[in-house]
Amino acid sequence: MTERVNSEAIDIEALLAGTESPDAGALVVFGGTVRRHHDDKAVTAIEYSAYEPLAEKALAEVEAEAMARFDILSCVIRHRTGKLEVGELSVVVVVRAAHRAEAFEAGRFAIDTLKKTAPVWKREAYSDGTEVYLQGETLPGAGA
Repeated sequence: MTERVNSEAIDIEALLAGTESPDAGALVVFGGTVRRHHDDKAVTAIEYSAYEPLAEKALAEVEAEAMARFDILSCVIRHRTGKLEVGELSVVVVVRAAHRAEAFEAGRFAIDTLKKTAPVWKREAYSDGTEVYLQGETLPGAGA
C-alpha cells in the first residue's frame, strides 16, 4: 500500500516518475509550503498531525473521485506530518491528463477537497514563542 500520509519529506521526483505517461500532454503539480507569516504573526514552524488510517482513506478517496470526475490519467496526493520549517513542502498533488484544462480542474478539486475532508491538523509556532492549533475547514457531517 502506498503511504500518502507520513513524516518523510515528499519526493516530487518519485511522484513525477510514478505518474509518467506517453498519453499525458499536461502535468499539474500543486505544492503547499509552510509560509513565514499568518495573520500578521511571524511563523517559525508548523507541526502537522493526522489520524493516519482515516487520513490515508480520505486521500485515497479524493484521488479516486478526481479520477472518476475528470478526464485525467493520474492523481496522486502526499501530505506530511510532523514539524516542518518555513519553506518545507507539507502537501503535494500531482495530476496528469491529456489536456491542461482537465489537469488544472482536477488538481484544484483535489487540494480543495482534501482540505475539507482529510483529518489533518496543524499547530503553528510563532517567533514570539506562542503556538496555536488552527481550525481547519469543517469536516462533512461534523456537528450533525
